[in-house]
Amino acid sequence: MIAAVVLAAGRSVRMGTQKLLLPWGRTTVLEQIVTEVVASAVDEAVVVVRPGCDEVRRVLAPLGVRVVENPMPDATMLDSVRAGLRAMAPSCGAAIVVLGDQPRVHRSILTGLVDAWTRTSAGVVVPVVGGHRGHPVLFSMRYRDEVLTGHDAQGLRGLLWAHPEDVLELEVADAAVLHDLDRPEDYIRETELRQPGG
Repeated sequence: MIAAVVLAAGRSVRMGTQKLLLPWGRTTVLEQIVTEVVASAVDEAVVVVRPGCDEVRRVLAPLGVRVVENPMPDATMLDSVRAGLRAMAPSCGAAIVVLGDQPRVHRSILTGLVDAWTRTSAGVVVPVVGGHRGHPVLFSMRYRDEVLTGHDAQGLRGLLWAHPEDVLELEVADAAVLHDLDRPEDYIRETELRQPGG
C-alpha cells in the first residue's frame, strides 16, 4: 500500500493570498493536484491543512481524501510531513510527499515514482530533470521513524543526504516537478504553461 501526503498547510505569505485556492482552469490549484494524486497509482491520499482552513476543507470534501491538521502549521514543512505520516495506515509500504502548490504535476509522474519503487529496492525515489531534483518524493516506510524524529534542520533533503546509496533518481521529461507557486510571478508562469484540461 502506498499513500500520498499532500502538503497544504502553508501560509502563502509570499503569494499574498491563499495560493491553494487560486483559479486553475475550472478548478483551483489544490483541487487540481489532489485530483491528479487520487487518479494515480497511490492507494490513499492524506491532505495536511492548517487549523481553521474551512474553505480548503470545503473544496477537498468531494475528492475522497482524508484531511488532517498540522498542529504546528507555522513551523516547517517537515512538521506537515510528520502529521501526514502519523495519519497513514500502518500497512503502508511507502509514502509520496506531494506539494499542494504544484498543479502541473501529472498523475503519470506519481505513478512513475510508484512503479520505480515497486520494481527496485530503493528506499527513496526522486524525480530528476536535467540533473535537478524535484518533487514529489517517495520514500519507504523503513524510514518512517527517521523522518518522524530526525532531520529537523534539513527537512526531507536530510533523508536524501543521509542515504545517498539508497536514492533512485528517476529521470522525467516534465519540468513541472521543479516548480511550485511561491510568488505571484510563479503563478503567472505556471498558468501560462498549463495544458488545456490540466
